[in-house]
Amino acid sequence: MIEIFSIFAKGIIIGLCVSVPLGPIGMLCVQRTLHRGQLHGLITGLGASASDLFYTLISLFCLSFIINFIDKNEILIQILGSLIVCAFGLFTFRSNPSAQLKPNEKPNSNFLRDFFSSFALTLSNPLILFVLIALFARFDFLSDNHSFIHILSGLTGILMGATAWWAFLTFVVSRFRSKFNIRGLKIINRITGLIIIIIGIIGIVSIF
Repeated sequence: MIEIFSIFAKGIIIGLCVSVPLGPIGMLCVQRTLHRGQLHGLITGLGASASDLFYTLISLFCLSFIINFIDKNEILIQILGSLIVCAFGLFTFRSNPSAQLKPNEKPNSNFLRDFFSSFALTLSNPLILFVLIALFARFDFLSDNHSFIHILSGLTGILMGATAWWAFLTFVVSRFRSKFNIRGLKIINRITGLIIIIIGIIGIVSIF
């Protein structure tokens, strides 16, 4: 039971790490919240989360094929994984939200359209697969020794972590709609980037 809870908690962290950076999907979520309301923004975020889960399943299958390699090179992979996490955090820290804004969309698009458009946009970026594998290695997330319950617990954690972020982001944007600007988005990007970089550094330090 303790191990299941540990995997669940790690899944939440991974879900947050994947969802928090304000990339194109984050900006799309913010824009739809500002123009159409919180629910439209939340549905957009959930579409991205569904795509992340799809890539998570692919990652698990990939890990099952290379599990022996991971066991033999665990330290090296954890170092590389932590470095990738640091690089991901640095990219987030330096990213410019204003350069990622999309033109206004028609206000009559429905929830299914919001969901599947963000799902397709996230799915079009296969680099998330490598980010997930790096995070799995960093947090020693799942292995071939884990049962279906462990895997289900991990996937649930990832979904809950991602959903929690999208709910928080859309609530903040909706609550402070009149005061929200690009400068605020830059601050969020920098705080997020620093947190991810710190996680990567801790991973490297903990190995030694």
